[in-house]
Amino acid sequence: MKIRAAVTYEKNAPFVIEEVDLAEPKSGEILVKITASGICHTDEVAQTQQIEVPLPAVLGHEGCGIVEKVGEGVTEFQVGDRVGFSYAYCGHCDCCRQGMPYACDEFNPINFGGVMPDHTTRLSKNGQPISTFFGQSSFATYAVVHENNAVKVPYDDIDLALVGPLGCGVQTGAGTVLNYLKPKFGSSIAVFGCGTVGMSAIMAAKIANCAQIIAVGGNPSSLELARELGATHTINRKECRDIAGEIKQITNGGVDYSVETSGAENFILTGLRCLKFKGIECIVGVGGEVKMQAYSDLMAEAKTMTGVIEGEGVSKIFIPQLLEYYHKGQFPFDKLVKFYRFEDINEAIQDSHNGGCIKAILRMD
Repeated sequence: MKIRAAVTYEKNAPFVIEEVDLAEPKSGEILVKITASGICHTDEVAQTQQIEVPLPAVLGHEGCGIVEKVGEGVTEFQVGDRVGFSYAYCGHCDCCRQGMPYACDEFNPINFGGVMPDHTTRLSKNGQPISTFFGQSSFATYAVVHENNAVKVPYDDIDLALVGPLGCGVQTGAGTVLNYLKPKFGSSIAVFGCGTVGMSAIMAAKIANCAQIIAVGGNPSSLELARELGATHTINRKECRDIAGEIKQITNGGVDYSVETSGAENFILTGLRCLKFKGIECIVGVGGEVKMQAYSDLMAEAKTMTGVIEGEGVSKIFIPQLLEYYHKGQFPFDKLVKFYRFEDINEAIQDSHNGGCIKAILRMD
């Protein structure tokens, strides 16, 4: 079928919305009319080729919409279901079988390698293949998605367009706190970066009853919102010369946990150095080389530095949990959102990059 999609042809090039071909869903797959798609920093790093997704590609990995057709063998979904999308996984490797799809052996090939879980693509133009992203390519009017990475929306009174960001950015921030760290009651946490991932971590830390939640960012309005969402303290990185020292002063010795969302070397190191003895730093932002002292920065105080993928969220379980928190008023992630028309995708990407919005969502309708 013919669909409209935002195609990325070259490194750093703007998105081009044009007509492409989408194949029919195969066994285990569903065809979804896209309602909306969040824009995530991971889309940007694919566009800039920090993550080398094969081009041309249709990016987008925080999609949601209405099921229009189901492939052979699909029993979980039916036509008319409201669904959100998350990351792709194979479903048969050891980690998938142990309930850890975020650690799938095939995670990188089938999310960043341009193919679906069966290692083919559903997208093409003039007979030439176009790479798929995260098993969905949601910067489009329609998508074929494997039933593994689709999630039913349990509430009819929630705007479906809000659901998309739960598939990656929101899930990553909230899940890092609730699924991986599981903070002790009354513990302390520092969150570096006040974008979607950082704000989601802050809201999750409030749900977990952390006593001190310190938000570190450079935008005064974002820091103000961080306080509204649960931060007990804020630090403007542009005004504080010794962030680790400030955090240690606030907490009388250091935080139990830190979450680093930017991928910047200096904040990765600061997130490690602001910890107390046996503290844990989680790195969730895409970054590069980091130089550190193994003894003084890490071993001497028995600290842990770890990477966390997708907040260790099992999407079919965790996304409905987040929607339940939202429904109860405990997780107001809609305060992060600004909507854009699909045609304004390049403006939305630019606003996401320069701080014009926290979470941009494209409405396809």
